[in-house]
Amino acid sequence: MRVLIAEDEISIAKALKVVLERNKYAVDMVHNGNDVLDYILHSCYDALILDIMMPGRDGISVLREARQQGVSTPALFLTAKGEVEDRVAGLDAGADDYLPKPFATTEFLARVRALCRRSGNYASVTLRLGNTVLDCGQYVLSCGEKSVRLNNKEFQVMELFLRNPGHVFSTEHIMDKIWGLDSDADMDVVWTYIGFLRKKLKQISADIEIRTIRGAGYALEALKC
Repeated sequence: MRVLIAEDEISIAKALKVVLERNKYAVDMVHNGNDVLDYILHSCYDALILDIMMPGRDGISVLREARQQGVSTPALFLTAKGEVEDRVAGLDAGADDYLPKPFATTEFLARVRALCRRSGNYASVTLRLGNTVLDCGQYVLSCGEKSVRLNNKEFQVMELFLRNPGHVFSTEHIMDKIWGLDSDADMDVVWTYIGFLRKKLKQISADIEIRTIRGAGYALEALKC
């Protein structure tokens, strides 16, 4: 399950990301209202967690436009605003749920689970390329009778490549997409996880590989015979 968190308070966004990842969700973060719509329109999510008050565009106007463009992903407004008129405005803009701050982590997770059950992507999703299959619900990469389980970050990197076969991703793009540019992790972490995935692909005898494109980045391609 993939979730987008749009929250301008970076400490809160990071805390929610940790909670969700510990519960096997893949998470993207964005902190500026001007960028949220681009994330929603160009990625596939099972749930949207949106703050109302953000720099640039507010969450209500972003969700309203997303709905007008045909995005039906379930959305939860997570905000300090708890007045009736704010809840009504959020629901009228297309939100499915509303959770005022502060809140209990257990309730937040329960509401996210409920959102994901409403998602059109709730059925188990598998991604395929060549003889290799990624089970997005179980985080299992398999080829024939061989399979290996991925950890959260390995899964996110592999999913990115499998959704975009042949596309060249720079180290910076992968770092931003998976760890976030405000992460404390060093850029070398991308190379490390690419190495982990290469070993696991070889372990299951996959006929695809993550290639290094000199001076550009990495791409997932079929092995050359």
